[in-house]
Amino acid sequence: MTAMTTTESASAPAAPATDTRTVPSTVAGEREMLEGWLEFHRGTLALKCAGLNGEQLRERAVPPSDLNLLGLVRHMAEVESSWFRNRLTDEKAPPIYFTDADPDGDLHPGEDDTWDEAYATWQAQIAHAREVAAPLPLDHLGTGERGRTTGEPYNLRWIYTHMIEEYARHNGHADLLRERIDGTTGD
Repeated sequence: MTAMTTTESASAPAAPATDTRTVPSTVAGEREMLEGWLEFHRGTLALKCAGLNGEQLRERAVPPSDLNLLGLVRHMAEVESSWFRNRLTDEKAPPIYFTDADPDGDLHPGEDDTWDEAYATWQAQIAHAREVAAPLPLDHLGTGERGRTTGEPYNLRWIYTHMIEEYARHNGHADLLRERIDGTTGD
């Protein structure tokens, strides 16, 4: 990723402006590889948001799309909660940002919604995910919600793989959003 060109402000993300991510070893074991790529992609989203102010973080991609970086961070907080709290474990955690009235509420931050709150919530969900997954083997079957079409439980391996896919897809969106905002590109 190229160097950040925007000025830091009080509402700028607390994420590092320099790339501190680690690419997993090409010969890592399965768990180390899965956890390594998940951490890499979590770090990528934070890096895409680094150095931007609140207005920039809310900037929409291309109207009529509502997609924005702050919304993506809020969405990933919901995704972390959904998969690790409600599928891996059976915590039955309520939605954080979306409602029945606004099923995409995570992607629709208002003017009063802040980076500090969204980032803290996202990081708390990540910390919880790490904590509940750490003692479990990859074959551990989740005790929560099951697959909608199959009714089968999800094992931790499937959840890790899905989370990597989810972050990778949204990091592609974040690439385009960041380039539109200030021209910054990179992986």
